[in-house]
Amino acid sequence: MAELNQSSGKTGGRHTKRMPVRVDLTAMVDLAFLLITFFMLTTSLVKPRAMKLVMPVPGPDGFVSEKTTMTICLGKKNQAMYYLGMADKPLTTPKLTGYGMQIRKVIVDMTKQVYASTGKTMMVIIKPAEHSIYENLVNTLDELNITRVPSYAIAAISPKDIELLKDKGIY
Repeated sequence: MAELNQSSGKTGGRHTKRMPVRVDLTAMVDLAFLLITFFMLTTSLVKPRAMKLVMPVPGPDGFVSEKTTMTICLGKKNQAMYYLGMADKPLTTPKLTGYGMQIRKVIVDMTKQVYASTGKTMMVIIKPAEHSIYENLVNTLDELNITRVPSYAIAAISPKDIELLKDKGIY
């Protein structure tokens, strides 16, 4: 227990020298270690989270249709190029967009367009260029996750995509 010893300072009319106050803190140290142990044992540690992997469902011929495939090529200057279809013959004109809300709007609009024309969900292929930034790849994956695109892949960029990026001035 904590103990406090203090004398009154007077004994029979004579003044005596005051003794310093002595506080025994042994119990306080015991209580501190007990609380630290309690909080260490009862806290929940952060579990690592990973994004769910969903593979595309191939069509009857074993491939995903070009009509349901959106390609996003990541370039420099924090810009991306997107189009529907494949690089050899895109079904839509390749256009530039920024990241964040801009690419989210593009993904949502393209998803609606693909579903309206085919009745199927969209497959997205992300192709980072040599000069693209890793953070932009992560942001694009986040936007795909936020917009609930069911299937996407990260692929190597093709020479035709590089030509398209150079034409747009972001390679």
